[in-house]
Formats: sequence, structure tokens, C-alpha cells
Amino acid sequence: MTTKQQLLQICNTHVENRIKDYKNEIELLKESLENNDKPNNEDDDSGNGKLMNDLEKNIGYLNEARKTQEYLKHVKTNLLSSNVALGSLVKTDSLQFFIAISLGKIELDGDTFYVISLQSPIGQLLKQKTVGDRFEFNGTKYTVTEVD
Repeated sequence: MTTKQQLLQICNTHVENRIKDYKNEIELLKESLENNDKPNNEDDDSGNGKLMNDLEKNIGYLNEARKTQEYLKHVKTNLLSSNVALGSLVKTDSLQFFIAISLGKIELDGDTFYVISLQSPIGQLLKQKTVGDRFEFNGTKYTVTEVD
């Protein structure tokens, strides 16, 4: 399995776990609502109003996680492009980036990778860069040394 495939698998596993956690939380909230015989009073933090708000929030989070899961299906680890795009593994003179979703720092086989989305500020700077291109982020200058 290539490094890009491993990083994509880590992304997918992360999103699958988030989806599972949100589903579990939604089920717990539904059970609590069914078992809660207090009257629905929005001002009562321990009542159904708070449970309903939590349920709505978790349903929103679940929907976002599902959208992220669908987005990950567009990440191609066999992408052959000299320009940075979705699915690229980008090496600079000091850091390595995998362009997929905003996941942050990942340690893999003794290397550090930053899994970022194209929509992130640094993703926007990297977009369409090629080997030799330079960019600056948070006062630090980088040179792209490899795009895979």
C-alpha cells in the first residue's frame, strides 16, 4: 500500500468513526427523550428542550460527516499530476502535506504529514503549485520539492 493510500485510509477511518460516534450519540439522545417524562420546557436545561437541541446538533454533525465521506470518494491516490490537486502528496523543504480533508498532523512510518483540505488557507496557497514553486504561510517560506 502506498503512502497516499495509507493516508487516505486514515482519513476514511477517521470519518467512519465520527459517523459511528454521531449515530451512537443520536440514539442515546432519542432514548433519553423517550424516557424523559418531564414537560418540554426550553428554559429547563435538564429537560427535553436541551435534549432536542443536542439531537439537532448531532444530526447536523452527522450530515456534515457524511458529506465529508462522500468528498473523500473523489480523492484519487493514483492521480498523476505535476500540479497540486485533490489527492496530491506534496513535499516541501520542511513539511509534507496530503491534500484531502482537514485532519491535521498524522504520523505514519516515522514521517509526519499534514492532512489538509484544498479549502484550508494553506491548501489555497498550495493549489496548482508545481515543483520549485514557493509560497509563504504564517511568516514561513516554503519551496515545493515534490508533487506526487
